[in-house]
Amino acid sequence: MDRNDLRIGDAEREQTMAALREHFAEGRLTHEELDERVDRTLAAKTARDLAGITADLPGPGHHAPAPQPGMDDWRTAMHAHRRQMQEMRHAHRDLRRQWSHQHSWRRHRGPHPIVPLLFVAMMAGLFFGGFGIFKVLLVVWVVAVVVSMARRRRRHRR
Repeated sequence: MDRNDLRIGDAEREQTMAALREHFAEGRLTHEELDERVDRTLAAKTARDLAGITADLPGPGHHAPAPQPGMDDWRTAMHAHRRQMQEMRHAHRDLRRQWSHQHSWRRHRGPHPIVPLLFVAMMAGLFFGGFGIFKVLLVVWVVAVVVSMARRRRRHRR
């Protein structure tokens, strides 16, 4: 009896399917060819059947010689990389802008919370503490209002 006429097991079928997937990944087979050959592999009963499935494909030791990269290839790759990085930076910037516009409700509107508190303290100082504390609190309140307005303008410019 010929060795190719011997029945095969699941291990041989798995090896053949792994080789077919590798050939598909390398572009030697289309998706339809892969499906057809996998079906034939699963239905194969002898080693001769499996050999017919992969007869037109190179063996496991076959590798095409890799082309040697030149200086132009390197420059092309670097330009492509720079373009890709620039596109990623632009996309990141656009996402940040989009996010900040969507979440603008989180930004504090109006004066800093300390400004109304200083105003209340200033009025209380005027009525209960005399004119001296009023002047100090008035200066602190004016500074807080100016700082709050400056921060709001700076945020609005961004």
